[in-house]
Amino acid sequence: MRGVHPNDSAILAENGLGLQAVFNLVDLPPDMLAAIEAVETTEGYRQLLVFGHGGRRMWQALAGSKWKGDEHPIDRFSTDVVARFFAEENRGNRYTLLFPQQPGVIPLQQLGKLAGWHHASPFRIGVNARWGSWFAYRAVALADTSFAATKPMPDASPCESCIDKSCLAACPAASVDGDIELDACMNERLQDGSRCAGTCLARLACPVKAEQRYSQEQIAYHYGRSLETIRSYARKNQPGTG
Repeated sequence: MRGVHPNDSAILAENGLGLQAVFNLVDLPPDMLAAIEAVETTEGYRQLLVFGHGGRRMWQALAGSKWKGDEHPIDRFSTDVVARFFAEENRGNRYTLLFPQQPGVIPLQQLGKLAGWHHASPFRIGVNARWGSWFAYRAVALADTSFAATKPMPDASPCESCIDKSCLAACPAASVDGDIELDACMNERLQDGSRCAGTCLARLACPVKAEQRYSQEQIAYHYGRSLETIRSYARKNQPGTG
């Protein structure tokens, strides 16, 4: 059976993982390859595959899946879709998941930059001209595939041509010089009654591909999880708790 390139996969497309990148291992930056080899052997593998989603399609597919009520529904759903991609469309190939199984092994934003997906934004979330900020990385795998490597998205950062900077105007944590520091953002979200607790006002104000914006349910899920992480971090770093 001839393998199906991720770009042509019906399984990935119908489940919302329609954003993919294929890298040859020999072409990866040395520091990234070293980070991978520190935790997982690359022997027998030729490529690194990145699976992402953009817009609402993945969440819609997840809602009708068996993983909807799982403790980590997106991770379980995404890894299941990738497993089907190999089992049904690339039966002769082996793969090993690095993410989400081993978070932190690969800097995802660095991968996004290599793929042309990630351009820095004032609100500290990657943005591109095709999806705005409404995309995310869902799985990264070593594979013994021989797919044609994908070319980076050619589009320039949409922030470079943005005049209004509506994201900064909407952000209560933005400084007078137009900077949004991570600590200021986290502190704002921890405030009682913060309008940023369950969302990102700056992200919502960004006009780039606003039609791809996640549903309210998906936004609430992601920002609810991130708020839990911020609260946990704050508790661990309170004076006297170390």
